[in-house]
Amino acid sequence: MRDLKQTGFTDRLTAQQEAKKALLAKFKPKAAAPDPEFEKLAAKRAAEKEALRQQHELAKAEQRREKAEKDAARLAAQMAAQEAVDAEKRAARKERKQLTKEEQKAARDARYAARKARSR
Repeated sequence: MRDLKQTGFTDRLTAQQEAKKALLAKFKPKAAAPDPEFEKLAAKRAAEKEALRQQHELAKAEQRREKAEKDAARLAAQMAAQEAVDAEKRAARKERKQLTKEEQKAARDARYAARKARSR
C-alpha cells in the first residue's frame, strides 16, 4: 500500500504523541473553584494541631519534673542511709578508742590465756 499523504515516520510519530497528549488532557482534573470554608477548616486544624503539640510538650515537661523529683528523693534517701552507716561506724570507732589501756591489756591477756589453754 502506498502512502497517499506522503508522511514520514517522524510525522506519524509526532501525530501519535499529540493525540496521546490530547487524550490525557481530557481526563486530567479541572481546577475547582476555591472553597471559602476550606481555608477556615485548614486554619482550625492547624490551631488544633498546635494546641495538641503544646499539650504534649507540657505533659512531657511534667513527666520530666516528676522523674527529677523521684530521683532527688531517692538520692536523698541513699545519702541519709549512708550517713546512718557512717555515724554507726564512727560510734563503734569511738567506743573502741574509749577502752582504757588496762582493758586492752586485760583483753589481750585473756586471748593469750585462751590460746595457751587450747595448746595444752
